[in-house]
Amino acid sequence: MKKVLLVSLLSTTLLLSSCVSKKQFTELETKQKETEDLLNSTTVKLNSCVTDKASATARVTALEEQIADLRKNNDNLQVLSAKGASNIEKTLESIKEKDLKITRLQDAITKKDSVTLALVTSFKREVGINDPDIEVNVEKGVVFISIADKLLFKSGSYNVTSKAKDVLAKVAKVVNSKPDFECMVEGHTDNVPYSKSPLIDNWDLSVKRSTSIIRVLETLDVNPGRLIAAGRSSYVPLVDNDTAENKSKNRRTRIVVLPKIDQFYDMIEKEMKNLEAGGN
Repeated sequence: MKKVLLVSLLSTTLLLSSCVSKKQFTELETKQKETEDLLNSTTVKLNSCVTDKASATARVTALEEQIADLRKNNDNLQVLSAKGASNIEKTLESIKEKDLKITRLQDAITKKDSVTLALVTSFKREVGINDPDIEVNVEKGVVFISIADKLLFKSGSYNVTSKAKDVLAKVAKVVNSKPDFECMVEGHTDNVPYSKSPLIDNWDLSVKRSTSIIRVLETLDVNPGRLIAAGRSSYVPLVDNDTAENKSKNRRTRIVVLPKIDQFYDMIEKEMKNLEAGGN
């Protein structure tokens, strides 16, 4: 378009040069030059505008892409936020469940400890806490009474003495007052070999002494279904069998009281498994 305009102006100039005066020609030349300058300036501005438009278009495209990314990220954040809230809620519920289980475990253990303490108190009151030959204690959560053999049997014998029956009557009184308990009677000997017909060795002697005490407890109305006979021979000594005094300490009968609180033990076992499963 620019070339056509120049040719037209040139033709007009040539035509006019033959028809107009020199002054008019000069004025036309000046106007032509001004027109060319204006055209050049306009072209430069047009090119600049085209460039700016292209740049603006690119910026708009970039901004639109950013807006799309932001919207996408916002959607993702909303999804993540929803999932995060759900996970937090589940975690809180899990914590509450574990707190409840722990509370139940603590209640069960506390109740078991209370029962054990009450049992120890009963035995100590009935049997006699001041007798050095009778020990009432708790071992690994189980109540036991340890009675020296000199209160129960004559040396080398498994026949219960009349004095022993008085002690066992007190034991039977406490046991009968606690119907939810079992009693395991353990016989213990020293390491001096024993062989007296019909018994063969210390194993036989320890078990025979246990069954002899159980028979006495039966006569005292203790339910035999709650009684367990056991013999440990000389293999669980309290002290070394190196003196006569120590051997005397090791010759003993231990009555182990086993509370029948299966519901508490079952609950504890069940809840512990639940806690382990929750932790995994």
